[in-house]
Amino acid sequence: MLDRTKVEEVINRVRPFLRRDGGDVELIDITDDNIVKVKLVGACGSCPMSMMTLKGGIEAELKKSVSDIKEVVAV
Repeated sequence: MLDRTKVEEVINRVRPFLRRDGGDVELIDITDDNIVKVKLVGACGSCPMSMMTLKGGIEAELKKSVSDIKEVVAV
């Protein structure tokens, strides 16, 4: 199982970039098969670019720092 504290540390590193545009991200769950579930909130929740932010920003940063992550999905 992934270290929740490590995942939260990485999310906290990307959070200022999201907040700058009026959005944020919440860690919802980490599944047994290493899928990180997050909720995009604020401006990120309704932004047409949110999937790019999720995959190109949040997921990329998490995978770089926590190698066992399989995928990051929005719920």
